Amino acid sequence: MNRFGHSRWGLLLLGLLLVGQATGHAQTSAPPVVSQCVLDGMVDAGSSAYLVDCVRRAQEAGHQALLIRLDTPGGELESTRNIVRAFLGARIPVLIWVGPSGARAGSAGVFITLASHLAGMAPGTNIGAAHPVVGLTGQDPEAAGGKEMARKIENDAVAFVEAIAKQRGRNVEWAVSAVRQSESVPAEKALALRVIEHVAPTQEAFLEWANGRTVTVSDTPVTLRTANAQVVELTPTFSQRVLHVLAQPAVVYILFLIAGLCIAVELTHPGLFAPGIIGVVCLVLALLASSALPVRTGAIVLLLLGVALLVAELFVTSGMLGAAGTVLLILGGVFLVDRFDADWFIDQPLHVPLRTLLPTAVFVAGAAVFLAFRAAETRRRPQLAGDAGLVGEVGQVLEPVSSSGGEVFVHGERWAALSSSPILPGARVVVRRVEGLTLFVDEVKP
Repeated sequence: MNRFGHSRWGLLLLGLLLVGQATGHAQTSAPPVVSQCVLDGMVDAGSSAYLVDCVRRAQEAGHQALLIRLDTPGGELESTRNIVRAFLGARIPVLIWVGPSGARAGSAGVFITLASHLAGMAPGTNIGAAHPVVGLTGQDPEAAGGKEMARKIENDAVAFVEAIAKQRGRNVEWAVSAVRQSESVPAEKALALRVIEHVAPTQEAFLEWANGRTVTVSDTPVTLRTANAQVVELTPTFSQRVLHVLAQPAVVYILFLIAGLCIAVELTHPGLFAPGIIGVVCLVLALLASSALPVRTGAIVLLLLGVALLVAELFVTSGMLGAAGTVLLILGGVFLVDRFDADWFIDQPLHVPLRTLLPTAVFVAGAAVFLAFRAAETRRRPQLAGDAGLVGEVGQVLEPVSSSGGEVFVHGERWAALSSSPILPGARVVVRRVEGLTLFVDEVKP
C-alpha cells in the first residue's frame, strides 16, 4: 500500500474517533429526566388512580426515577394499598419528598412514604399517627366494636406497615409504633430513626443528594442519576382530578342539597325540565363522591327529609316545617361523614366544616321561607286566569249585546256576550259572571 493509502485510512480512523467522542459527549451532557407527581390532600380513589398511573407512565417513558411531592393527612386504606402495591412493584426508583415546610405524611401517608425507595422530608414537616380508628360516634376500635374487632383492625394494619418497612430496609419498630401508639415525629427525628434517608429544604436539593446512590429495583441494583435532572410533571387526567375534588365532605353535602331541591322543584312544577336535569346530575355526582368517602346512609336520609319539609313549607307556610327542615339539614351535614371508619387512616377527622354547613343550611332555609311567603301572597291575590279571572274585567262591545246575544272584546279576546238590557257597539262593559264560553255583562255608565 502506498503512502496515499495509509493517509486515507488514517484520516478515516481519526474521523470515526472524533465522531464517537462527539456522540459520547452529547450523550453524557444530556440531563437525566425525572417524572414528578404531586399528592396533595386526602388519599382517595382519584389520587390513588393518579399515582398508580404515574408509575406506569414514568416506566413507559424510561425516565430515571419518579419523584412524588407529598402532603397528606391520610385517607382510604384500599386506595393506600393500591399505591403501595404500585410502588413495591415499580420497575423504576420511586422517590418521595414530604414538603414543603408545614406538610405532613399523616396516617396513610406513613405507608406510602415507607414504600418508596428513597424518602426525604423538608424541615418543619412530620410523619406518623397511623393508628386505625372506627365507630359511628368517634370511638376507638375497642369501644366501638369490642376487643376482638380492635385487635383485628390493629393487627392487620401492623402487619401491613411491618411488611413494607422490612422490604425497604427501614425502621420496623418505629413503623409498628406509628400504628399501635400513633407516634408522630418531625423530619429530623425521622432521619435519626431511619424512617427516611434525608432532610432537604427543596425537592431539587433532595434530587442532588440522591444522585449516585444505589437502590434495589426488581432485585436489581440501580444507581441514580438525578443531579441537575430535568423534572417532567405528570398531571392527573380529567376523571382523576374530578374524583379527587369531589371526594370532599363539603362538596358532597352541597351536591346532595342541590339535587334534593332541584328534584323537588321539578316534582312541584312539572315541565320545567331544567331543575330536574340539574338535580339528577348533582345526585349522580354526589353518589359518585360518596363512593370515595365513608358517607352515612342515615345522614343522607336526614338531608332528603329536610329538603322535603322545606318544600312542604311552600304550601303550608306555617313556619314550623321550615324550621324543622333547617334543623334536619344541619344534622345531616354534621353526621354526613363517618369520622372514624375502619377503612380509613387519617389523622384529622373527616367532616363538613361549620363555615360551609351553617351558611349553606341557612341560605337554603331562607330561600324556602322567601318562596313560601311569595306563594302565600299569590294565593291572597284575585285569580287572574280561567273563568274566575274574567269576572270584574272591563271590555268593549263589538256587536250589539242583548238578551239574545252579541260580542265583546275582553282581556284581549272576542267573547260571546249576553245582557239583560241592550248595549250599543263601542260601549264599555264589565263582566259579572261566566258560563262556558259566554260572558254575562253590564254596561259601565260614564
